[in-house]
Amino acid sequence: MTIETINPYNQEIIKTFTPSTTAQINEKLDLAVSAFKDYRLTSLEFRGERLLKAGEILLANQEEYAKLMTLEMGKPIKQAFAEISKCALVCRFYAENAEQFLTPKYIETDASKSFVTYQPLGAILAVMPWNFPFWQVFRFLCPTLMAGNVGLLKHASNVPQCALAIESVLLSAGFPEGVFQSLLIESPQVEGVLRDSRVKAVTLTGSELAGKSVASIAGQELKKSVLELGGSDPFIVLEDANIEEAVEVAVTARMLNNGQTCIAAKRFILQDSIAPKFEQLLVEKYQKIVMGDPFNPNTDLGPLATPAILRDITNQVNKSVEMGAKVLIGGKSVEGKGNFYPPTILTDIPVNSPAMTEEFFGPVALLFRVKDLHSSIELANSTIFGLGASIWTNNEENIKIAVRDIEVGALFINSLVKSDPRLPFGGTKSSGYGRELSIEGMHEFLNIKTVWQK
Repeated sequence: MTIETINPYNQEIIKTFTPSTTAQINEKLDLAVSAFKDYRLTSLEFRGERLLKAGEILLANQEEYAKLMTLEMGKPIKQAFAEISKCALVCRFYAENAEQFLTPKYIETDASKSFVTYQPLGAILAVMPWNFPFWQVFRFLCPTLMAGNVGLLKHASNVPQCALAIESVLLSAGFPEGVFQSLLIESPQVEGVLRDSRVKAVTLTGSELAGKSVASIAGQELKKSVLELGGSDPFIVLEDANIEEAVEVAVTARMLNNGQTCIAAKRFILQDSIAPKFEQLLVEKYQKIVMGDPFNPNTDLGPLATPAILRDITNQVNKSVEMGAKVLIGGKSVEGKGNFYPPTILTDIPVNSPAMTEEFFGPVALLFRVKDLHSSIELANSTIFGLGASIWTNNEENIKIAVRDIEVGALFINSLVKSDPRLPFGGTKSSGYGRELSIEGMHEFLNIKTVWQK
């Protein structure tokens, strides 16, 4: 994929970038190693002051960065503003909590003193996606830099200006040169960087295919990897739930970021007794969704990020309908410029159709009917993915069973699935492994060292 900014609203090429050469990559890797030697010895106070400053810069320039995200990947502008605010929040969270997370843990043994200490590894490579161009990066860099590591970013090829802007924010905040660098490289160049001995570990958020590739290379090189991959999150609604509230949240849970989020609600699993009411209310809500220019603050649904994503979602819907799925609303490509796909709801979904087996990365809700809690959990677990799940019920016994039996990394009860700096984030099965955020996310890229003193 060429490294360039293409406005997904009108498909105009805004800016093109030349990928870094091998010599330029080597210079950046050398700089990262050199920077780490000194940076690892800096105090938490030094790092925290700069991270807090980065958060201040984000908020002071919120409009500029929000517009940049909307320009490069089509996110509705009001959601782009919210993303910048969340990045400032995670800066503050790790600046304020790193000392607690990194405090040595003393343990009683037969030694005079024994404890566990947490030490940085070096340069960590982050291979990041386009759908949350700032948030995905900041939730990596905040714990990484506060822990004393240095970061190397290979961002998605369609958001290069976001990648460069993030590096600029950190330099302006006072982080030493080389502590965080954006690499303008193409996907085939990632392997060489990852295999390089100067890189100590890797984190990737992306597709299952990309995750397998990176994990394979990291495994061959015996390097730690954290993967956050795709999802086909279930949104289970049982008969004792507040149906009106569930429908209201369901729209946001599916449409956020133009439907392009791994933790979006994709499969709506409805108990038979309430399914007709839920479907009716959901269609009514979908009819009110405003699709159009993502820079218009009244827009709810902007264009998909790339023509390839539009092509994929169109093919998935068409094939599912050909196999027998019923369209309640939408389902037809939009004529004219821009990567637009309308709000769509499918029901009566046949077994083995794309709607049953694949991840839908766009504004398409997939509706299923089940008889009870146990059949809803069975259907929820039938996918290869295990990222997040939402269940709507006011019965405590139902909640206990759902917590025990739903195979995901995050279960949200009577709420949409979301990431929160205070809680670990990640999946299971083909949705990846390892965790981001919270104390667990910080510890992923540390040497957890045991010390025993006689």
